[in-house]
Amino acid sequence: KRYASCWPRSRSHHMTCCLLTYLFSCRTSITGRPAVATSRGTVSLADVGAASTAFYTDEVRKESYPSMADVLDAKVADPDLRRLMLTLFGAFATVSAALRAELVVKAEEQKSVFGDVQLGVDVLADQLLWDVCRSEPLIKTGSSEEAPDVREMHAGGRFCLCWDPLDGSAIVDNNWAVGTIIGIWPAATGVIGATGRDQVASMVANYGPRTTAFATLDDGVYEFTLGVGGADGWLCSRERVRISPQSRIFSPANLRTARHELPGYGAARLLALRTSPVELSSL
Repeated sequence: KRYASCWPRSRSHHMTCCLLTYLFSCRTSITGRPAVATSRGTVSLADVGAASTAFYTDEVRKESYPSMADVLDAKVADPDLRRLMLTLFGAFATVSAALRAELVVKAEEQKSVFGDVQLGVDVLADQLLWDVCRSEPLIKTGSSEEAPDVREMHAGGRFCLCWDPLDGSAIVDNNWAVGTIIGIWPAATGVIGATGRDQVASMVANYGPRTTAFATLDDGVYEFTLGVGGADGWLCSRERVRISPQSRIFSPANLRTARHELPGYGAARLLALRTSPVELSSL
């Protein structure tokens, strides 16, 4: 009942999916606390931190936070790449505002080459990024998940962009977090046949309770937050973000992964399960 009451949709099959996923991943121990069954016996999730605040941030407030522009000036040596990233941060802010102002409805024209249903916010975010490509001479080619053909924008451009304008749009009507994903490659490699290691930068915006964006700068990954602390623009909220080599969280990429890998990987290593609304809704 506790988990069903938190489910944002009223239709019974969505609540059932949530409960089934929860029951699949853990069961109640004799003490009444959530537990997982492993080769070592039943282990309370509290023992691995799931029932404590171990997964909450340990960040403490700083006296001041640098602006996004100041950080890019200091941490991105290439002035052209810095200018492009500034433009893309502006695009993220525009998408964030649109998500708060637009109703979630089907787009009037359905142009997805994959046959996916496109929402108005999908089209808006995608069109905004194409507008950036058309107006920015630094961009040689652009390509979108919505229409995955590589289009030449400016013959003398230095960078090639590839993006997902609104990842998770299938759940945006539930008011869950969605995001924009952008990869930036040099014109020398282009996008076709290039690898992630060829990228000069990548950026991920997350539109949730807060609007945040992660970007790869010259010396690591930085997090920026929009419109906090009385600022009109972006502030650098975390520096040199790294994933710990040792973790106590197991988050399967999708339900197929969860079904095949969770029993033999996550539970055996006493890792606490973390699933996302995307995984649950895909049932």
